[in-house]
Amino acid sequence: MATLFVTHHDCIDHDTGPGHPECPDRLRVIQRVFEAEEFMFLHREEAPLADLDLIKAVHDPAYVDKVMASIPDHGIEALDGDTYVSSGSGKAALRSAGGACVAVDAVMDGHERNAFVATRPPGHHAEYDRAMGFCLFNNAAIAAHHARRKYGIKRVAVMDFDVHHGNGTQDLFYNEPDLFYCSTHQWPLYPGTGAETERGCANNILNVGLAAGSGTVALREAFNSTVLPGIAAFEPELLIISAGFDAHKNDPLAGLCFETDDYVWMTQQLMALADQHCGGRVVSLLEGGYDLPSLASSAVQHVRALMGDIAP
Repeated sequence: MATLFVTHHDCIDHDTGPGHPECPDRLRVIQRVFEAEEFMFLHREEAPLADLDLIKAVHDPAYVDKVMASIPDHGIEALDGDTYVSSGSGKAALRSAGGACVAVDAVMDGHERNAFVATRPPGHHAEYDRAMGFCLFNNAAIAAHHARRKYGIKRVAVMDFDVHHGNGTQDLFYNEPDLFYCSTHQWPLYPGTGAETERGCANNILNVGLAAGSGTVALREAFNSTVLPGIAAFEPELLIISAGFDAHKNDPLAGLCFETDDYVWMTQQLMALADQHCGGRVVSLLEGGYDLPSLASSAVQHVRALMGDIAP
């Protein structure tokens, strides 16, 4: 078994307008770096279009129809102050959700050890009936639902290390005791959720806020004292990573100070946890990351760690 890389060029056609941080170049730089010779043996698959019924099993069906109906034939339309759609956004959103699900299939069927899904738009801010924070549909929650429905597993955990709290994933998991959401994020920061007192219906939400300026030391303390024990106690059958790389010290949208090597360390820690509790099954989904060089280097190191090419 190896690592699967899932992407699709349709996701570049999601146009958010001039100057928007969640831009097509984010995916272009990631696709480009994985064309390097060292990744020639990386298994690859194109993200399929997700079935709308699968998305409607997670989101309000009326909301899903509203989003798809909002896709313009020309130009760009705003869904809120941050979230925009263009003529290519519908297919891109379906590819993002479909990519998450095909990665789940590969890992759950035992064809691949783990997977990284490089698609856009991201998903972790999308709530049950609301687009938000560049996100249309919640790819991580859709992947978790798909894994439970198709493979009969019960317990799925999502670990989110994006610098922004994934309010959407928390919203969709809050009253689901067999779904676990853990987040490290800058606190306080957009979207204003993610307090440690937000615990879910069965202590199935675990939020770890980090002060602006926090870096390697605070990150490792949070993982060792709270994150890893919390996920381990849940005993997931599948681990999904919401892999946002915007906590990097060079990212313009926030103020945490992670190094590229911190993404290697987090990935290796989560893989070791998955080896212990869920047969090594890890599906990683791209979320944020807006400094293009740092995004590219962090994604490369994250995948190298998933491939086992970096010594612990």
